[in-house]
Amino acid sequence: MEKGKFPVGMKIGVISDTHLIRPSEDLVALAEGPFREVEMILHAGDLTEQAVLESFPGKKVIAVCGNMDSAAARQGLPARRVIEVGPFKIGLMHGWGGPQGIEERIAREFNGVDCIVYGHTHRPSREERNGILFFNPGSFGRGLGTTPKSFGLLTPAYSITGEILYL
Repeated sequence: MEKGKFPVGMKIGVISDTHLIRPSEDLVALAEGPFREVEMILHAGDLTEQAVLESFPGKKVIAVCGNMDSAAARQGLPARRVIEVGPFKIGLMHGWGGPQGIEERIAREFNGVDCIVYGHTHRPSREERNGILFFNPGSFGRGLGTTPKSFGLLTPAYSITGEILYL
C-alpha cells in the first residue's frame, strides 16, 4: 500500500495508455496545463517505457504496468497498487481482456477501496457501483478511431469525485 501525506481535497491527475517510449509534446503540455495544480499523478499502465513518467517533474507519480509495456517497465512497476489519500483508498490497475466485464474482473482484485482507477479499454468511464467509483481516464496515447486524447482529475473530499477531460 502506498502511504504518505496525501491530504483530502488535493487534486489527483489520472492518465493511462500513453503508449510512448519518451515524453511527448502533448504530455509536456498536460503537465504544464491541466496537471499544473495537481499534487499527484496516477498512471494506469501501458506507458510503454518508464521514461514517460519523466514528463511530470516535481510531482508524485504512481504507476502500474500494463500489457503493452516493455519488459523493463513491467519489471520496474507492480501490476496493482493501493494508494491512501486521507481516509480513502484508491486501487490502481491497468486491466486485461475485453471491455465487457472489465470492471467486475478488476473489482475482484481489490478489497475495501473507495475508488478503482484502471485503463486498458481506451474508453473514458466514470461510474459508481456499490459505493466504489470506477474511473478510467481513457487513452492519452491513441484513442479508438477518432477519439481525442483524454485524461482525468480525481478530487477526494467528502467522497471521491472524478471528471474526464480531453486535450
